[in-house]
Amino acid sequence: MRVKDKVAIVTGAATGIGQTAAEVLAQEGAKVVVADIDAAGGAAAVATICGKGGTAVFVKADISKEAEAGRISDEAVRNFGRIDILVNNAATFVLKGFEATVEEWQRSLGVNVIGTAMVTKYAVEHMKKNGGAIVILGSISSFVGQPNFYAYSATKAALLQMTRNMAMDLGPHKIRVNCVCPGTILTAASYRHMEKVGMTLEQFNADEGAKTFLGRIGQTREVAAAILFLASDEASYITGASLMVDGGYTAQ
Repeated sequence: MRVKDKVAIVTGAATGIGQTAAEVLAQEGAKVVVADIDAAGGAAAVATICGKGGTAVFVKADISKEAEAGRISDEAVRNFGRIDILVNNAATFVLKGFEATVEEWQRSLGVNVIGTAMVTKYAVEHMKKNGGAIVILGSISSFVGQPNFYAYSATKAALLQMTRNMAMDLGPHKIRVNCVCPGTILTAASYRHMEKVGMTLEQFNADEGAKTFLGRIGQTREVAAAILFLASDEASYITGASLMVDGGYTAQ
Protein backbone atom coordinates (compact mmCIF):
# COMPACT_ATOMS: atom_id res chain seq x y z
CA MET A 1 0.00 0.00 0.00
CA ARG A 2 2.69 2.44 -1.05
CA VAL A 3 0.26 5.23 -1.98
CA LYS A 4 -2.44 4.48 0.57
CA ASP A 5 -5.08 7.23 0.85
CA LYS A 6 -3.41 9.34 -1.86
CA VAL A 7 -5.50 10.82 -4.67
CA ALA A 8 -4.04 10.25 -8.13
CA ILE A 9 -4.96 11.58 -11.56
CA VAL A 10 -3.87 9.50 -14.56
CA THR A 11 -4.46 10.99 -18.00
CA GLY A 12 -4.82 8.74 -21.02
CA ALA A 13 -5.88 5.97 -18.63
CA ALA A 14 -8.41 4.19 -20.82
CA THR A 15 -5.81 1.92 -22.36
CA GLY A 16 -2.17 0.92 -22.46
CA ILE A 17 0.39 2.23 -19.98
CA GLY A 18 -2.08 4.71 -18.49
CA GLN A 19 -4.67 2.04 -17.78
CA THR A 20 -2.13 -0.25 -16.12
CA ALA A 21 -0.70 2.64 -14.10
CA ALA A 22 -4.18 3.53 -12.85
CA GLU A 23 -4.79 -0.08 -11.84
CA VAL A 24 -1.45 -0.37 -10.03
CA LEU A 25 -1.93 2.90 -8.15
CA ALA A 26 -5.38 1.74 -7.06
CA GLN A 27 -4.00 -1.64 -5.96
CA GLU A 28 -1.44 0.24 -3.87
CA GLY A 29 -4.15 2.21 -2.06
CA ALA A 30 -4.73 5.36 -4.11
CA LYS A 31 -8.08 6.80 -5.11
CA VAL A 32 -7.73 7.24 -8.86
CA VAL A 33 -9.20 9.70 -11.35
CA VAL A 34 -9.16 8.03 -14.77
CA ALA A 35 -9.07 10.79 -17.40
CA ASP A 36 -9.37 10.07 -21.11
CA ILE A 37 -11.11 11.19 -24.28
CA ASP A 38 -12.39 7.62 -24.75
CA ALA A 39 -15.57 7.36 -22.66
CA ALA A 40 -16.14 3.64 -23.18
CA GLY A 41 -12.54 2.71 -22.45
CA GLY A 42 -12.40 5.00 -19.43
CA ALA A 43 -15.58 3.56 -17.96
CA ALA A 44 -14.23 0.04 -18.48
CA ALA A 45 -10.96 0.95 -16.74
CA VAL A 46 -12.89 2.29 -13.74
CA ALA A 47 -15.05 -0.84 -13.66
CA THR A 48 -11.93 -3.02 -13.59
CA ILE A 49 -10.42 -1.04 -10.71
CA CYS A 50 -13.62 -1.03 -8.68
CA GLY A 51 -14.18 -4.71 -9.42
CA LYS A 52 -10.88 -5.47 -7.69
CA GLY A 53 -11.83 -3.45 -4.62
CA GLY A 54 -10.21 -0.17 -5.64
CA THR A 55 -11.68 3.32 -5.83
CA ALA A 56 -11.85 5.23 -9.10
CA VAL A 57 -13.93 7.70 -11.09
CA PHE A 58 -13.86 8.55 -14.79
CA VAL A 59 -13.57 12.05 -16.26
CA LYS A 60 -14.00 12.42 -20.01
CA ALA A 61 -11.60 15.09 -21.22
CA ASP A 62 -9.73 16.24 -24.31
CA ILE A 63 -6.66 17.76 -22.67
CA SER A 64 -5.86 19.85 -25.75
CA LYS A 65 -8.80 22.03 -24.65
CA GLU A 66 -7.89 24.13 -21.62
CA ALA A 67 -11.32 24.03 -19.99
CA GLU A 68 -11.40 20.23 -20.16
CA ALA A 69 -7.83 19.95 -18.90
CA GLY A 70 -8.78 22.05 -15.89
CA ARG A 71 -11.98 20.13 -15.25
CA ILE A 72 -9.99 16.97 -14.47
CA SER A 73 -8.60 18.58 -11.32
CA ASP A 74 -11.96 20.07 -10.42
CA GLU A 75 -13.52 16.60 -10.55
CA ALA A 76 -10.68 15.06 -8.56
CA VAL A 77 -11.19 17.57 -5.75
CA ARG A 78 -14.97 17.34 -5.93
CA ASN A 79 -14.86 13.55 -5.56
CA PHE A 80 -11.88 13.05 -3.26
CA GLY A 81 -11.04 16.43 -1.72
CA ARG A 82 -7.41 16.74 -2.82
CA ILE A 83 -4.75 15.80 -5.39
CA ASP A 84 -1.48 14.11 -4.38
CA ILE A 85 -0.28 12.45 -7.58
CA LEU A 86 -0.53 13.44 -11.24
CA VAL A 87 0.52 11.04 -13.99
CA ASN A 88 0.70 12.89 -17.31
CA ASN A 89 0.38 9.99 -19.71
CA ALA A 90 -2.11 11.15 -22.37
CA ALA A 91 -0.56 11.47 -25.82
CA THR A 92 -1.39 11.38 -29.49
CA PHE A 93 0.89 9.55 -31.90
CA VAL A 94 1.82 11.45 -35.04
CA LEU A 95 4.65 9.18 -36.17
CA LYS A 96 5.85 11.21 -39.13
CA GLY A 97 8.73 13.37 -40.27
CA PHE A 98 8.67 15.90 -43.10
CA GLU A 99 5.32 14.62 -44.35
CA ALA A 100 3.50 15.73 -41.18
CA THR A 101 0.95 18.42 -41.96
CA VAL A 102 0.40 21.63 -40.01
CA GLU A 103 -2.79 20.12 -38.62
CA GLU A 104 -0.92 17.01 -37.45
CA TRP A 105 1.75 19.17 -35.82
CA GLN A 106 -0.91 21.19 -34.05
CA ARG A 107 -2.62 18.03 -32.82
CA SER A 108 0.65 16.51 -31.61
CA LEU A 109 1.75 19.66 -29.80
CA GLY A 110 -1.78 20.39 -28.58
CA VAL A 111 -2.14 17.11 -26.72
CA ASN A 112 1.39 16.02 -25.86
CA VAL A 113 2.90 19.36 -24.85
CA ILE A 114 0.24 22.02 -24.33
CA GLY A 115 -2.29 19.56 -22.94
CA THR A 116 0.24 18.23 -20.43
CA ALA A 117 1.11 21.79 -19.43
CA MET A 118 -2.54 22.72 -18.90
CA VAL A 119 -3.42 19.62 -16.87
CA THR A 120 -0.41 20.30 -14.68
CA LYS A 121 -1.16 24.00 -14.35
CA TYR A 122 -4.55 23.32 -12.79
CA ALA A 123 -3.50 20.31 -10.73
CA VAL A 124 -0.62 22.05 -8.98
CA GLU A 125 -2.90 24.76 -7.64
CA HIS A 126 -4.41 22.04 -5.47
CA MET A 127 -1.20 20.09 -4.90
CA LYS A 128 0.61 23.10 -3.46
CA LYS A 129 -1.47 22.73 -0.29
CA ASN A 130 0.08 19.38 0.68
CA GLY A 131 2.91 18.70 -1.77
CA GLY A 132 2.94 15.65 -4.00
CA ALA A 133 4.43 13.98 -7.04
CA ILE A 134 4.06 14.46 -10.78
CA VAL A 135 5.19 11.79 -13.24
CA ILE A 136 5.42 12.74 -16.91
CA LEU A 137 5.62 10.07 -19.60
CA GLY A 138 8.51 10.78 -21.90
CA SER A 139 10.05 8.18 -24.21
CA ILE A 140 13.28 6.88 -25.63
CA SER A 141 12.25 9.36 -28.35
CA SER A 142 13.08 12.13 -25.85
CA PHE A 143 16.75 11.16 -26.25
CA VAL A 144 17.56 9.42 -29.54
CA GLY A 145 17.18 10.17 -33.21
CA GLN A 146 14.72 7.97 -35.09
CA PRO A 147 13.96 8.03 -38.83
CA ASN A 148 10.84 9.82 -40.08
CA PHE A 149 9.64 10.33 -36.52
CA TYR A 150 10.34 13.83 -35.38
CA ALA A 151 6.76 15.13 -35.16
CA TYR A 152 6.40 12.78 -32.19
CA SER A 153 9.98 12.92 -30.90
CA ALA A 154 9.93 16.71 -30.67
CA THR A 155 7.00 16.56 -28.27
CA LYS A 156 8.64 13.93 -26.09
CA ALA A 157 11.87 15.93 -25.98
CA ALA A 158 9.82 18.95 -24.89
CA LEU A 159 8.28 16.93 -22.06
CA LEU A 160 11.73 15.96 -20.80
CA GLN A 161 12.75 19.61 -20.53
CA MET A 162 9.39 20.54 -19.02
CA THR A 163 10.07 17.95 -16.32
CA ARG A 164 13.32 19.67 -15.34
CA ASN A 165 11.83 23.15 -15.35
CA MET A 166 8.71 22.11 -13.45
CA ALA A 167 10.84 20.33 -10.86
CA MET A 168 12.72 23.58 -10.27
CA ASP A 169 9.57 25.70 -10.09
CA LEU A 170 7.63 23.32 -7.85
CA GLY A 171 10.41 22.19 -5.50
CA PRO A 172 9.65 24.99 -3.01
CA HIS A 173 6.08 23.66 -2.81
CA LYS A 174 7.32 20.13 -2.01
CA ILE A 175 6.07 18.82 -5.34
CA ARG A 176 8.44 16.44 -7.07
CA VAL A 177 8.42 16.13 -10.88
CA ASN A 178 10.03 13.23 -12.72
CA CYS A 179 9.90 11.65 -16.15
CA VAL A 180 9.51 7.96 -17.05
CA CYS A 181 10.88 7.16 -20.50
CA PRO A 182 9.66 3.84 -21.93
CA GLY A 183 11.10 2.01 -24.88
CA THR A 184 8.94 -0.26 -27.03
CA ILE A 185 6.07 -1.48 -24.84
CA LEU A 186 3.38 -3.93 -25.94
CA THR A 187 0.08 -2.03 -26.06
CA ALA A 188 -3.01 -1.84 -28.24
CA ALA A 189 -1.10 0.71 -30.35
CA SER A 190 1.57 -1.95 -30.94
CA TYR A 191 -1.04 -4.34 -32.32
CA ARG A 192 -2.43 -1.61 -34.58
CA HIS A 193 1.08 -1.00 -35.91
CA MET A 194 1.64 -4.72 -36.48
CA GLU A 195 -1.61 -4.99 -38.41
CA LYS A 196 -0.74 -1.93 -40.50
CA VAL A 197 2.66 -3.27 -41.55
CA GLY A 198 1.65 -6.94 -41.75
CA MET A 199 3.83 -8.17 -38.89
CA THR A 200 3.18 -10.94 -36.37
CA LEU A 201 3.73 -10.51 -32.63
CA GLU A 202 6.69 -12.88 -32.81
CA GLN A 203 8.28 -10.80 -35.58
CA PHE A 204 7.57 -7.54 -33.73
CA ASN A 205 9.08 -8.84 -30.51
CA ALA A 206 12.14 -10.17 -32.35
CA ASP A 207 12.74 -6.99 -34.36
CA GLU A 208 12.20 -4.54 -31.51
CA GLY A 209 13.73 -6.81 -28.88
CA ALA A 210 16.94 -7.04 -30.90
CA LYS A 211 17.49 -3.33 -30.22
CA THR A 212 17.69 -3.92 -26.46
CA PHE A 213 20.08 -5.61 -24.02
CA LEU A 214 17.29 -7.85 -22.72
CA GLY A 215 16.22 -9.07 -26.15
CA ARG A 216 12.51 -8.36 -25.79
CA ILE A 217 9.90 -5.62 -25.74
CA GLY A 218 8.46 -4.36 -22.45
CA GLN A 219 5.14 -4.84 -20.71
CA THR A 220 2.87 -2.06 -19.46
CA ARG A 221 3.18 -3.28 -15.87
CA GLU A 222 6.95 -2.75 -16.01
CA VAL A 223 6.39 0.92 -16.84
CA ALA A 224 3.62 1.19 -14.24
CA ALA A 225 6.03 -0.07 -11.59
CA ALA A 226 8.41 2.79 -12.39
CA ILE A 227 5.55 5.29 -12.27
CA LEU A 228 4.45 3.92 -8.89
CA PHE A 229 7.98 4.22 -7.48
CA LEU A 230 8.37 7.85 -8.55
CA ALA A 231 4.88 8.70 -7.30
CA SER A 232 5.50 7.12 -3.90
CA ASP A 233 7.39 8.39 -0.87
CA GLU A 234 10.12 5.87 -1.67
CA ALA A 235 11.31 8.45 -4.23
CA SER A 236 11.10 11.34 -1.75
CA TYR A 237 14.54 12.75 -2.71
CA ILE A 238 14.19 12.28 -6.46
CA THR A 239 13.04 15.18 -8.63
CA GLY A 240 13.94 16.50 -12.06
CA ALA A 241 15.08 13.01 -13.06
CA SER A 242 14.39 10.76 -16.03
CA LEU A 243 14.05 7.01 -15.54
CA MET A 244 14.60 4.83 -18.58
CA VAL A 245 12.38 1.75 -18.87
CA ASP A 246 13.74 0.50 -22.17
CA GLY A 247 15.59 -2.78 -21.70
CA GLY A 248 18.89 -0.98 -22.21
CA TYR A 249 18.04 0.54 -25.60
CA THR A 250 19.45 4.00 -24.84
CA ALA A 251 22.51 2.67 -22.97
CA GLN A 252 24.11 1.53 -26.23
